[in-house]
Amino acid sequence: MAKPKKESTLTQRRPAATPEARENQLISLAVDLAERQLSEGIASSQVITHYLKLGSTKENIEKEILLSQNKLLKAKTEAIESGKRVEELYKDALNAMREYGGQKKDDDYDD
Repeated sequence: MAKPKKESTLTQRRPAATPEARENQLISLAVDLAERQLSEGIASSQVITHYLKLGSTKENIEKEILLSQNKLLKAKTEAIESGKRVEELYKDALNAMREYGGQKKDDDYDD
């Protein structure tokens, strides 16, 4: 009796439209393979060690630190952008006051 053909997961998926999507597909396939190897008890020591590290307390703390650093960088970026907007508003206000006072509107003044 012939073995039933096992459908390949590659034939079930559409080709990726972008390099990032292709990378995500490959990552998904690798994780699926590692899961199958772990459940069948045939995973290599590198695969086992990788997933053990992912579940460690140290790894979780490092993830939290990275998330916090990411939030901090976003906040700093927003503060810089906000500072630029405030500076522009001050500049416009000074020009409006100068114009109201009868002075030239040009940006000849160094602030």
